[in-house]
Amino acid sequence: MGKLGISIYPERSTFEKDKAYLDLAHKYGFKRVFTSLLQINDDQEKVLADFTEVVTYANSLDMEVMVDINPSLFEQLGISYDDLSFFHKMGAYGVRLDVGFTGAEEARMTRNPYGIKIEINMSSGTNYVDNIMSYSPNTDNLLGSHNFYPHRYSGLSYEHFVYCSEKFRKYNLNTMAFVNSHAATFGPWPTQDGLCSLEDHRELEIATQVKHLVLTGLIDDILVGNAYASEAELKAMNEAFFAPYPTIKVDVYEDITENERICLFDNLHSYRGDRSAYILRSTMTRVYYKDKDFPAHNTRDMEKGDVLIDNVGYGQYKGETQIALKAMKNDGRVNVVGRIAEDELFLLDFLKPWSNFKMIENQK
Repeated sequence: MGKLGISIYPERSTFEKDKAYLDLAHKYGFKRVFTSLLQINDDQEKVLADFTEVVTYANSLDMEVMVDINPSLFEQLGISYDDLSFFHKMGAYGVRLDVGFTGAEEARMTRNPYGIKIEINMSSGTNYVDNIMSYSPNTDNLLGSHNFYPHRYSGLSYEHFVYCSEKFRKYNLNTMAFVNSHAATFGPWPTQDGLCSLEDHRELEIATQVKHLVLTGLIDDILVGNAYASEAELKAMNEAFFAPYPTIKVDVYEDITENERICLFDNLHSYRGDRSAYILRSTMTRVYYKDKDFPAHNTRDMEKGDVLIDNVGYGQYKGETQIALKAMKNDGRVNVVGRIAEDELFLLDFLKPWSNFKMIENQK
């Protein structure tokens, strides 16, 4: 089972605020913590002491802290990739290499005596991971994580995200990506328009970002990139991530009947395997509710994303629930009862035949 996580930036906040945030995340089952040691400009001892205090507190909550570093910091702190005792003393679960070495060093680092995890950048699209694998790393200690992108429009395209993620998946390595909180105000750098891995996620609700990453089947762990996410966002992430089935938000029309509501929201839907290019069919509602009334109303022509229920005019199909995958003419036998919420319409492309899902009413 994958894990949820948060990010904290001790040099840009206070221990009290970080501690409260860690407590809140812990309450909602978050296990991972990302933090960044990319630059130490102030008094080195004080910065490291502040970091260690936060790491120690996170460890007391049984959370796993990954420290982001770059090769120049190794030099600044006088650390060698052959000796990770510095991070062991700090209490770090692992080290994320913002910029990598040549492959041989990373493989050697995975065989450190402390069991410290080595997390490498998944977003480059090069053969970096293949190179590391050729040096026989301990794959239990090798993880991948996508970058996050504070600059609007600079995030990963979906195609590149898939290409990079599959390189790691073929080695069964743990994968991670970042999502963006809309309540959060800061990250590791002064400028940020949010902190997500996928550009398409930047403006989406956090639960929708999580649902998408889960539905791709490519990502194990999901972390909030910026700080601090709200309690409502952490709760929504937990519900989306640990849901037994994906949920899709639906905007219902005012004239929806009680029976139609029951079809949509009181059932686990199953995407029929003998798929059509035009409709996603969830056929069991016509069996469960064959004795209920489904009079004709709102029988306009259909667009992709419309939520449909066959009315009494459709004979034995009366009460079947469907989602339109293409525009279609309506001959009066199909009620248009709602619509997939605009921001989740793209998730339709990720539902697979024979899979189950739930519909939930969109709370605007």
